[in-house]
Amino acid sequence: METNGLMERVLPLKGVYNFRDMGGIKTRDGRKVKRGLLFRSADLTDSTEQDRKHIQDLNLKVIYDYRDKAEADVRPDPQIGSERHERIAVNGEDKTTAREEWDPATFYKTFTREKFAQVYREMPVHNKSYHRLMQLFKNPEENLPVLHHCAGGRDRTGVGAMLLLRTLGVSFETIMDDYLLSNQTLTRYHEETFADAARYVSGPQLKRFEEGFLVHEEYLDAAIGAIFSSYGKFGKYLETEFGITRADRRRLQAYCLE
Repeated sequence: METNGLMERVLPLKGVYNFRDMGGIKTRDGRKVKRGLLFRSADLTDSTEQDRKHIQDLNLKVIYDYRDKAEADVRPDPQIGSERHERIAVNGEDKTTAREEWDPATFYKTFTREKFAQVYREMPVHNKSYHRLMQLFKNPEENLPVLHHCAGGRDRTGVGAMLLLRTLGVSFETIMDDYLLSNQTLTRYHEETFADAARYVSGPQLKRFEEGFLVHEEYLDAAIGAIFSSYGKFGKYLETEFGITRADRRRLQAYCLE
């Protein structure tokens, strides 16, 4: 998928990073995800009044938050309209992908791409947060449109988006293109992170962090690889982890695709 087409799905909000309609993405059989059902973003704390009006027009039924309580307490999501808010932390008390919860000196000084790939590797299997996400998704009439998000809308949200899109029949290649778009939509977020890192590390070490902290194929590949290592097939993963059968997938595809 061309990046320009992906960028068309980014909503022009002023105070919220990385807010995207997941609609318009093509599946392997040539259909497309319907617009207006699945949304992803960073947290909503700094949303402007105009942003909130725009989000309210989406008629969300659920805002689903992957962050832990400490993150959400520091940067809470506002009530936009009549939507329900649910939050189950992807990492529990593990702060490795939660920017606000890092011990900065330790994180920046010890960051490696291998360690970050391991974070991804541990996310998709036996995870209560993704289990709840997929239970919401399993009942689209009650729970869609839904917005799912974390802090930057890239790591935890990227894995969640992969699960939703693959369930609908989107190829891993297209899912990867969508995942990598965060490197364009989060330019300011990354710059803020790099400026903070520069307080603790410098020179080649800072350069390695700046290059490694961008989203890379190897990170999402680690999550996908964990699924196949554990279950062999994605369909078996869906059925075993979430109780989503082939019939459920066909029903969800009929609801969410056009």
